[in-house]
Amino acid sequence: MRFAVVGTPGDRRVSMFRDAVVARGLPEPHVIPWRDVLAGREIGAPEGALLRVDSPGEDAEADALLRGPGDPARVGGGAAWYKAFTAGLERVAVIPGVRLLGDVGEIGVMFDKRRCHAVLSAAGVPVPPAFEIGSYAELRAEMERRSWARVFVKPAHGSSASGVIALQTAGERVKAVTSAAWTDEGVLCNSLRVRTYTSHEDVRRVVDFLAGDGLHVERWFPKASAGDRVFDLRVVTVAGAPTHAVVRMSRTPMTNLHLGGARGDLELVRSRPALWERVLEVCTRVAGCFPRSLALGVDVMVGSDGRSVAVAEVNAFGDLLPGLPDISGNGRDTYAEQVHAILAGVR
Repeated sequence: MRFAVVGTPGDRRVSMFRDAVVARGLPEPHVIPWRDVLAGREIGAPEGALLRVDSPGEDAEADALLRGPGDPARVGGGAAWYKAFTAGLERVAVIPGVRLLGDVGEIGVMFDKRRCHAVLSAAGVPVPPAFEIGSYAELRAEMERRSWARVFVKPAHGSSASGVIALQTAGERVKAVTSAAWTDEGVLCNSLRVRTYTSHEDVRRVVDFLAGDGLHVERWFPKASAGDRVFDLRVVTVAGAPTHAVVRMSRTPMTNLHLGGARGDLELVRSRPALWERVLEVCTRVAGCFPRSLALGVDVMVGSDGRSVAVAEVNAFGDLLPGLPDISGNGRDTYAEQVHAILAGVR
């Protein structure tokens, strides 16, 4: 059995999947660089290989091919990125002689928050109510019409909380929490530091800039807390079943680990059997919405009431959880679990 990976050579995801494959006594996967796919260069893989599609990763050349030249840390360009990315997926889908481990159409849906939200909602998965807007003025008008004082504003195409804004209003006051910041050159870039804007003009400038690529707005779902931190979960499903989970805790509305979030104690949820079963059931239902995808990363919010749950995101490349054993106690990480499922004939 041979494997191939579309990814970025040297990327941690590719390396960890390679290690999982080699640990089972199999040849190293053949790596197809995303930059070759996006540039239209000749691509191929060993005949009969099982092909895994992974993230474009931290590759400046691939980023420039996806959304044009510029600082890879910049926010924006999501519409161009998505168009180039889905075109690349179409090229991958027709590589001769391989079998895909993930459906490229499903990956495309997961990278469009509006389409993904619609798929989940139609399947009865609990998600926050949402709407789409094209400007800050439209955002405030729709919030007022719906009597929503708190929302999350999300670029339609993006990941890692890039450009996401946690927005709260109270009368004439506004508070926007985001990792996006303007550089001295006037470029909106991602930062590892979450910051707060309280000026209408500052918030308007960011929202109107991002609106050109499409914005998905969700009603704020009040999260459960432990001490002075709110928390949610990243749950990985493999072959349709939840296999790994981590609690993410933060003093800000963004729980992403790269934005200062920290891993918490999973017993916060597992110690409540009814809640834990609800989380697992919801994640299984999410996996059922994407039956041709080997692995998913599902971001699950637990409500402040300690009982309700809602899905915030579904990540096609959300299995990077190093050092996290599976929740069944088998001791396999997310990549070893996927290789195990394939060799066991589950996939």
